[in-house]
Amino acid sequence: MQNTAELVATLASKLLANGQFVAVAESCTGGMVAAACTELAGSSRWFDRGWVTYSNEAKQACLGVSADTLATHGAVSAATVSEMVHGVLLNSKATIAASISGIAGPDGGTADKPVGTVWIAVQKRQQSSQASKFVFEGDRAQVRQQAAAVALQLMIDQL
Repeated sequence: MQNTAELVATLASKLLANGQFVAVAESCTGGMVAAACTELAGSSRWFDRGWVTYSNEAKQACLGVSADTLATHGAVSAATVSEMVHGVLLNSKATIAASISGIAGPDGGTADKPVGTVWIAVQKRQQSSQASKFVFEGDRAQVRQQAAAVALQLMIDQL
């Protein structure tokens, strides 16, 4: 996989070519995708905004994730990231968005959701979201970096 800067450059090129914008909601990555995007000069022409919704309360208040979804499926689930990405599109001018929620570690994992489990959803405006589960290897920093890079790649693939 390309490095993050290369992925951002590719994403920016695709968005600019079509006059589109991106926005993101991040939990376990803590703003890494937004930071990588805004590291590129001129990103205001294609990057709209980002949310770091680390707590369940933030996911509900900022993005409209339902308390029932969180209680039934947990924060690290297809249902939650799908609701997160939907909230991003409702609250931004983005034409494509991504959301990320996972367990970066070193603790917090369970038998069903081990450390490294990350769900990422991508959605284009007026289309259905696509949520994907990943189980990344490595320490906390490596899990977070891999999740950010994959989210960027998934958005590129959707464009």
